[in-house]
Amino acid sequence: MRAGVLIGATILSCAFATSVYAEGNAAAGAIFFKGRCATCHTAAKGAGNKIGPNLFGVFGRRAAAVPDYNYSAAMKASGIVWTMDRLKPYLTNPRGVLPGTKMTFAGIRKDEDNANTIAYLATLK
Repeated sequence: MRAGVLIGATILSCAFATSVYAEGNAAAGAIFFKGRCATCHTAAKGAGNKIGPNLFGVFGRRAAAVPDYNYSAAMKASGIVWTMDRLKPYLTNPRGVLPGTKMTFAGIRKDEDNANTIAYLATLK
């Protein structure tokens, strides 16, 4: 019986984690972005790059595809296409996911902040 309860709780927590990311709050993500990400990234269509590349249209975009940005060799060779499943771990731990990345940000630790930021980035089309 204990094993069944443990398995059920694990399945429920996995389902909850997935739904948190699928249902992030874009408005809260925009606030988080302004406070934590906008120092290095722009997010407006046609805006230039800063320390990091412009993130407008990042969803579905191949990594290292923003013109006039000098990406790391690691990012250029990554083959990443930015989806929710790729952004979540990268935003949590950029250097752990992609050693050699130029992104010095330590990562977004709270799942809610990560989900909200991803939801916001998804609106940038």
